[in-house]
Amino acid sequence: MTVDHPLRLDVSREEALAHAAELIATAWRSFDRFRPGQPPIGDRVRELTSLGLPEAPGSALAVIDDAALALDETIAQPRPRFFAFVGSSALEIAVIGDALASCFDANLAAYAAAASEIDRQAVEWVASFVGFPAGAGTFTSGGTVSNMTALAAARERAIPGARRDGIVDRRPAVYCSAEAHYSVTRAAELLGIGSEWVRAIPIDSDRRAVPDAVAAAIDGDVASGIVPVAVVATAGTTLTGAIDPLDALADVCAKRGVWLHVDGAYGLPAAATLSGAGLFAGLERADSVSIDAHKWLYMPKACGVILVRRREDLIEALAHDEDYLPHDDDGEHHPVDITLEYSRPFRALKLWLAFRAHGAAAFRTAIERNLAQARLCYDAVSAHPELEPVCGAPALSIVPFRHVPPGVSDLDAHNALLADRLRDGGRVWVASARVDDAVCLRPCFVNYRTTDDDVLALVDEAARSGRELAGG
Repeated sequence: MTVDHPLRLDVSREEALAHAAELIATAWRSFDRFRPGQPPIGDRVRELTSLGLPEAPGSALAVIDDAALALDETIAQPRPRFFAFVGSSALEIAVIGDALASCFDANLAAYAAAASEIDRQAVEWVASFVGFPAGAGTFTSGGTVSNMTALAAARERAIPGARRDGIVDRRPAVYCSAEAHYSVTRAAELLGIGSEWVRAIPIDSDRRAVPDAVAAAIDGDVASGIVPVAVVATAGTTLTGAIDPLDALADVCAKRGVWLHVDGAYGLPAAATLSGAGLFAGLERADSVSIDAHKWLYMPKACGVILVRRREDLIEALAHDEDYLPHDDDGEHHPVDITLEYSRPFRALKLWLAFRAHGAAAFRTAIERNLAQARLCYDAVSAHPELEPVCGAPALSIVPFRHVPPGVSDLDAHNALLADRLRDGGRVWVASARVDDAVCLRPCFVNYRTTDDDVLALVDEAARSGRELAGG
């Protein structure tokens, strides 16, 4: 017997769920291979998105169908030839995990019994997977919040009482690669450090922050009365996939007592692989690390993770004792005391399910495959007479390259137009980027559905469309 209320559907819950499940299964089948052409937004969706607020109820099955239609006309990152940005590819078991978590709608701000235990266990599994000795951690909406959380803890350690008193007359600074993610700058702005005090450190020929330059910047600032808050090492830059020398930066920080945060939002899962592990030497020495499981652990968004060596660092930076959520007499803290969020969804469930359903070894194999696909792309580009890689061999899975036909004087404009033409053609989806002032195509391989044939199709399409665009 169901309880009567004003928000009842016009069909049974079971019928609505079965209909939605079939539409999801249809979508999954469509993701198994590339779809030639991205359908434009059609008249029906245009009509739907121009409607005002509905006052009267509609058919549940009809509105679910409308949602499926709109999603089919949406650029979907799980498709195997979506190479733009650092996309998510949404494992099926993780999608089911999201549905289950949303159904029960647990709030992990306070202790939520089994959900909190699974959340803790999933944090431990992520730390174990990448090889970081975490004393605590929490799931977040992504790298921006994870990086801000880490820098909040670093600020409180560098300037005790800053969360209460403000920075006042102190001048803090943060140090990172010139190609670090902009979320570092955003965090500095929101934490009162200021973007002008984010020191962009020069990079070497492998596009990594130079440790001696970091050391010199810190020492110069200290001599001028500036307080070093943290060094942010990037483990997989968004632009090219470069990995800063973590061990050498850990030496710099250890000697000076400065917090070392590793922004591994994109690249850190590769630390679990046989071929990639050596690139992350020194990771275990960091104070904190961030990972986006919705990037290279194949989770649907949002599923970020922040890991810290010492739980008390997050407590000191974030904890409150409020009348509506008092601490117990034994001083036990709530999960909200180590996060920026209060109402926090059960993000851990999808990753917990995926590790259990597939096993860590399968994740390592999938990541290795993406690494091999990046090398395949690099080799195919290098061998083509009208294509050239913009950087050296890929450290991870980003391969910037461009089309360089004879007789074209403005290669930047040509490659920008080429990216647009490839997207309009719909056989591959790739974004343009600027590397060392050269406009190029910037594919990234982080999809477990992508095949070697998809990678070679990208190279072939870039060369073919580039020739057509150049008039060849």
